[in-house]
Amino acid sequence: MLLWRFLTALLGLRFKCLFSLIALMYFDVAMPLTLFAVTLVATFLNDKVERKLRMTFEEKEFGAKDAVMLVAAISLAISLMVFIPQMAVMVIFLFAYAALLFLFTYIFSDFKKIKAQLFCAAFLTVSFIAATISLFSLDVLEGLSAYGAAAFFSLFGFSFIAITYEEIETRGGRRWYLAILPSALFIILYVFYNKSSIWFPYLLNMYGIIFAILVILYLGALFTWKTTLIFAGLLTVADIVLVLVTGTMVSAATHVTALRLPVLVTLPTIPEITTRWGTLYISLGLGDFFFAGLIAVQTYKKHGRQLAVLSAAAIAASFFIFEALILTFNLRAFPGTLMIICGWLPLLLLKALKTPKIFSVNQNL
Repeated sequence: MLLWRFLTALLGLRFKCLFSLIALMYFDVAMPLTLFAVTLVATFLNDKVERKLRMTFEEKEFGAKDAVMLVAAISLAISLMVFIPQMAVMVIFLFAYAALLFLFTYIFSDFKKIKAQLFCAAFLTVSFIAATISLFSLDVLEGLSAYGAAAFFSLFGFSFIAITYEEIETRGGRRWYLAILPSALFIILYVFYNKSSIWFPYLLNMYGIIFAILVILYLGALFTWKTTLIFAGLLTVADIVLVLVTGTMVSAATHVTALRLPVLVTLPTIPEITTRWGTLYISLGLGDFFFAGLIAVQTYKKHGRQLAVLSAAAIAASFFIFEALILTFNLRAFPGTLMIICGWLPLLLLKALKTPKIFSVNQNL
């Protein structure tokens, strides 16, 4: 009896210590929920757009060698990023983003005339409102209001010409002039608003999420289950080395984020965590969003909707736990891919116990 009471008291003490530790921990739900939402949206959108994207790529797919080369190229680019002048980095990223918006819009621009006119009307409205703000809010653009207004009025004029042309055009098909509109709007907004409170955090995060989804859909169409497993394993190892060993990833992120390019999604912590510098913000790179989206998309294609949704939830839960540890113990940086894969792998292992051939490559790959 005495032994039983002693064990009960000891267990109770341990649970009290555990609950006290949990109560003292910091945690955040904003970024894990955003990661979950982006992963889920990309997974379900992929089902609708993959066929057209694969036709555009002429049914090409990454092989094992391509996956290895892609990881090597990513690692090399990150390692060299800190040595590239910021102006050159800005031009490279702006060109890449504009090209991505143009290609995606062009591929899917073969919609009906009424939808094309509504598409043009949306840009007509946005450009006119932005031009008006540029004229009357001189402090927003820091002395560049006239140039900003001129750029937005030019976009307004182009949108008006496009919507007029749609009225008389009868051929349909893909339209290059529709594909120009999103790219032009992004470039103008960045050039004239990137130092304003409108750009950060609102437009910056909006474009960050948009580009994350587009990259998942665009590159996800080229991967298979086999190449995804190879890519995920190698990229996780590379990320661990670049973040924890060499620190190159942190230096590259600092070098690029100063330009306020949408390479990160940055959100305030919920519940709010305050420091002596104000509210604490958490950032997650688009590469991590792409990584989570890619493995969820491939899980959906290989094992169906249910496991894909569970994968997205497990990834978000794993990220939540790791993020809580990072916030509590004040860690500077931690590999996002490792946080993500620790949520995904247990599900694969559980699936492997039920289906031993989970890692085999079937004849459809």
